[in-house]
Amino acid sequence: MSAPDTARPLDFIRQIVADDLESGKHAEVVTRFPPEPNGYLHIGHAKAICLDFGLPQEFGGRCHLRFDDTNPTKEEQEYIDAIQDDVRWLGFDWGEHLHYASDYFEQLYQWGEHLISTGKAYVDEQTAEQIRDTRGSTFVPGTLSPWRDRPAEESLAQFRRMRAGDFTDGQMVLRARIDMASPNLNLRDPVLYRILHAEHPRTGNAWCIYPMYDYAHGQSDAIEGITHSLCTMEFENHRPLYEWFVENLPVPHHPRQIEFSRLNLTHTVVSKRKLLRLVQEGHVKGWDDPRMPTLRGIRRRGYTASALRAFCMEVGITKSEGVVDLGLLEHHLRKELEHEAPRRMAVLRPLKLTLTDWPQGKVEQLEVPNHGQRPELGVRQLPFDGTAWIERDDYLDDPPADFFRLGPGREVRLRQAYNVTCQEVVRDAAGEAIELRCTHDPESRGGGGRKVKGFLHWVPGGAAEASVRLFGPLFRSADPEEGGDFLNNLAPDSWTETLARVEADLSAAAPEARFQFERLGYFFVDPVDSRSGGPVFHRIVALKDSRPKRGR
Repeated sequence: MSAPDTARPLDFIRQIVADDLESGKHAEVVTRFPPEPNGYLHIGHAKAICLDFGLPQEFGGRCHLRFDDTNPTKEEQEYIDAIQDDVRWLGFDWGEHLHYASDYFEQLYQWGEHLISTGKAYVDEQTAEQIRDTRGSTFVPGTLSPWRDRPAEESLAQFRRMRAGDFTDGQMVLRARIDMASPNLNLRDPVLYRILHAEHPRTGNAWCIYPMYDYAHGQSDAIEGITHSLCTMEFENHRPLYEWFVENLPVPHHPRQIEFSRLNLTHTVVSKRKLLRLVQEGHVKGWDDPRMPTLRGIRRRGYTASALRAFCMEVGITKSEGVVDLGLLEHHLRKELEHEAPRRMAVLRPLKLTLTDWPQGKVEQLEVPNHGQRPELGVRQLPFDGTAWIERDDYLDDPPADFFRLGPGREVRLRQAYNVTCQEVVRDAAGEAIELRCTHDPESRGGGGRKVKGFLHWVPGGAAEASVRLFGPLFRSADPEEGGDFLNNLAPDSWTETLARVEADLSAAAPEARFQFERLGYFFVDPVDSRSGGPVFHRIVALKDSRPKRGR
């Protein structure tokens, strides 16, 4: 099969795949997404998912979802379920190809015996500390283990006793016999199996020895017929070991490992260890905190899967490490939501406005479009009874000349309604304005009357109350690692919450609905906290990006 018909040039991985299919090396492309079920997926995984699943969609083929469940002490069904849900939310599916490394434990064990029998592996009885200390460094060869030359029959017997549970955790390991002087430390007799008396979520207590990732991964690829095993650049130095295994074992297929750069974003950390600290130390409100870069958090913030896919496509696939500005993702969100989100009005810091010359008891129904550029979305009626709520920031006692909003004696237009002029300010005991008493120009409805420079959004006096959450970047620095501990760069105001006034129909807004609140940004009905009462709105993204750009 040839390359897909696309206007944009192929990246280097797609070019490799196109060439392999064109030459007949492979009849179809088969990839895999291999997460460890020991945590939640984050935005860096989104790039890998879009590549692993998207590439077979483009060229014809399939992608397997395979859980690398080789460490039972850290794996939970909760993570397995969440990962599957997140991959589906992103728009992909694996069909019948849901696999686990544990599916292959027996075969992997038999191949371990094969390596011993052919003189390419041995049981080492050194401690983990001794193995680490004798590994050497980039410029210093490792020290040979005293067990390296033990007879294959002896190693085989010990390996079988390891499986039978005759030894304690850490008492011995199975190591490959490769090259302790190799400049690549991954080839210095790597550990293949360790003893771990722990119940496995899928295999229970059937095993007390578990394969290491480097051993299990490539062989799982081979068993499943993976053609292109795609991984991030930190695995580049592991590729010689990946290839050593498939060349020295009777595997049914030889996959090819290809590396690409991981996704790094400004104002973001994606290290599992760092994300775990944020949660465990209470710096965020959980894995689905809308400020978190986990897919759980991103979804709860209100990001769309389609915008995330478009972002990953634009970022592209290269081998060059870099940092992508968070603003690029926000650009794709705005681009989509500008077209899709119906318009509503809301006031985050309400200040009451009363028209003193409005006829008592009169209520007008003002017809307002749901989307200025999409008439097919229809219109709605806003009741106007001479009272309204405006943004507190839209009034100043002593406004400068370039402030085109309300002040004493100033005239502005309430969008879709009337021109109003501030005549009197009512204050509380502290001197704060609590009500603006204004007059209106009856001729200004529908765009008539005097021309004014200021246009204010508003909501009717009987508007509903709703909780609104505003989010900023979790870190104040574009590089959270700048200056040492990343926690020192936490932004103190990354989460603010206010009791806003919103159009009455928004009190019944369905969970996960999205709107543009005019002048304020794009908002999402939180599907978690909205269940216990009225809607809770999350600002997904502001209408414009005011942050400085940075990328490298």
